[in-house]
Amino acid sequence: MRIMISADMEGATGVTWTEDVIPGTEQWQRFRRLFTGDVNATIAGLFDAGATDVLVNEAHSSQRNLLLEDLDGRARMLTGRHKPLSMMQGIDTGVEGVVFLGYHAGAGFDGVLSHTYLENQITGVWLDDVPASEGRLNAAMAAEYGVPVLVVSGDDKACDDAQDYAPEAELVTVKECISRYAAICLPPARTAELLSSAAADAMNRAGRVERFTTPHRIEVEFDASHLAQAAAVIPTVEQIGVRRVGFDAPDMTEAMKAFKIVTAIAAGAVQGIYG
Repeated sequence: MRIMISADMEGATGVTWTEDVIPGTEQWQRFRRLFTGDVNATIAGLFDAGATDVLVNEAHSSQRNLLLEDLDGRARMLTGRHKPLSMMQGIDTGVEGVVFLGYHAGAGFDGVLSHTYLENQITGVWLDDVPASEGRLNAAMAAEYGVPVLVVSGDDKACDDAQDYAPEAELVTVKECISRYAAICLPPARTAELLSSAAADAMNRAGRVERFTTPHRIEVEFDASHLAQAAAVIPTVEQIGVRRVGFDAPDMTEAMKAFKIVTAIAAGAVQGIYG
């Protein structure tokens, strides 16, 4: 029974502000350990309930945040950039379940460090006319490969979001959002228990399901017009508003590849404090 963990950092235990997740800061070094602890607790629950292989895909920023030397020795870790399927690299390798660990709410919504791919330039993303967080986008890709979402962890806003896109998943609330940069947090010992228990309980849903492949449309709204103009130079991407672009794709894999290009081009068009 092979399981994948897509591990993001903003929704990890204790994380509440920018320096907690920016590589190179003192706070980041501290929260790398807590992040790795969350992953290890999840791995333990999966193996306790019958997993035979766990692949951890680092999904945050530089994708070099987890401490390999502290990782549960039974797991494997995919680390570093750049990956064709990004946060979902490995979903196409025959895994029979996926865990969304350390996830967060999407751009334009309340939540600790809420965003969708870009930290603050994107104000909204829509998948087939539905507001889409990274979790919703990634769940659609998992469905395309016939892989059930077993667990989603993060703050309460991330878990509220997951109730809609992964209603059968186990939800683990590691902190309660007070504002974008503040939360009521549970200590690591508590969150480890919750993550292990949820992962073990979710294993009864592991197993390949029917693949769901369909065309998709993604629309992205930015906080400035020049970012939409920059993204619209990409073939198939159309500027449909002053700050908004949209594109169609034959399936979710192609949609996410195009979305990655849109975000990369927009990020490259940001100029200092004026954005």
